[in-house]
Amino acid sequence: MNDTPGSPGELAAALAQTGYLADDGLATAGYLALRLRRPLFLEGDAGVGKTAFAQALAKVTGANFVRLQCYEGLDAAQALYDWDFPRQILHLRAAEAAAATSGDRPDREQLEASLYDRRFLISRPLLQALEHSPSVLLVDEIDRADDEFEAFLLEVLADAAITIPELGRIAAATPPLAVLTSNRTREVHDALKRRCLYHWVEHPDFDREVAILRARLPEITDRLAGEVATATARLRELDLIKPPGVAESLDWAAALGVLGARSLSPELAAATLGAVLKYREDADRVRATGMAALLEA
Repeated sequence: MNDTPGSPGELAAALAQTGYLADDGLATAGYLALRLRRPLFLEGDAGVGKTAFAQALAKVTGANFVRLQCYEGLDAAQALYDWDFPRQILHLRAAEAAAATSGDRPDREQLEASLYDRRFLISRPLLQALEHSPSVLLVDEIDRADDEFEAFLLEVLADAAITIPELGRIAAATPPLAVLTSNRTREVHDALKRRCLYHWVEHPDFDREVAILRARLPEITDRLAGEVATATARLRELDLIKPPGVAESLDWAAALGVLGARSLSPELAAATLGAVLKYREDADRVRATGMAALLEA
């Protein structure tokens, strides 16, 4: 990796160069993860920038970025490696055909061993992170995976190595920096959390959200950025199924910019609610509350 920034402030400044504006708490958590070589466990509502933080961290450190998207039923083979069965079959048939043409009897043991050559191995994200050092490994939405996968992941992260029976042990030259994220759809086991540094990622405050909007969407006006940030913060105070995150406020501001808006009116807010709210029930609740209430200073 590139030289680690010398302080949380230096890391925050480096992250800002990539377009990611981290608050002091997140910058400190990231700095400690880099210095201590500990996995970083980020929890928070969907859309607050957990995934983007891992991507920005890879850019700052010059590391390869590898993402493992978790889901229910994810198992070791899908996360680690698998054998390319169709290519193995083609290789077997080609070898048998060549032996038949030459009149030789194929050596079955040698032929079987050749099926498990490295060229037939499909590297999944965990193996990619071990092989391509240095790397930032994002284990995204670990709360969607099963308990058994958590236990398997613990072992891989602890050893920074895996053993493939047919090929032997593969170890990382430099252990990957692991960033685990959770939207807290379920509680992750304490055994996993104990091995990680922990940080709860908050929604940004008004000033930081305006700064994010202006940095990512320089074409919008300062006034529009401030009004979108104000309205989004008000939406988060309502009892919604899915309160908007930074990703949604960016989508909303981008949609308004495409429409040529220089400020946010109640009429424009109502017309573009689909950019920031993703459930009909949430949109109905906001409309019943009144669009003007979102924009009050």
